[in-house]
Amino acid sequence: MEEMENKERQRAEIFSKAVRAGKRTYFFDVKATKSDDYYLTITESKKRFSNEEGKFHYEKHKLFLYKEDFEKFSEGLNEVIDFIKTGKIPVNYVDSVTSEFSDVSFEDLSKENISSEEK
Repeated sequence: MEEMENKERQRAEIFSKAVRAGKRTYFFDVKATKSDDYYLTITESKKRFSNEEGKFHYEKHKLFLYKEDFEKFSEGLNEVIDFIKTGKIPVNYVDSVTSEFSDVSFEDLSKENISSEEK
């Protein structure tokens, strides 16, 4: 049983890259599903001090990105980065957030409902 768990753990993590950026560290981890399909997890890790406990802890936020979404994700990310660098809105810009997801309410989300995985 333990040997099987070790094989699963080894197979699940294929490649990893850590990027330190100021007070944050970003982890780009390539993992595999049981059917050997790759996907990407992006984890943002920030060191925080808890006044209640009187010690430091790491706050982590994780994003899962599957290979069928890579192209659209990459296009969107590049478009936003270009806007930040140049300040110019792309000619073909469509406000996809309001046009596709106009009924999303972020007030429904609460910290209790969001679970974070430990790295």
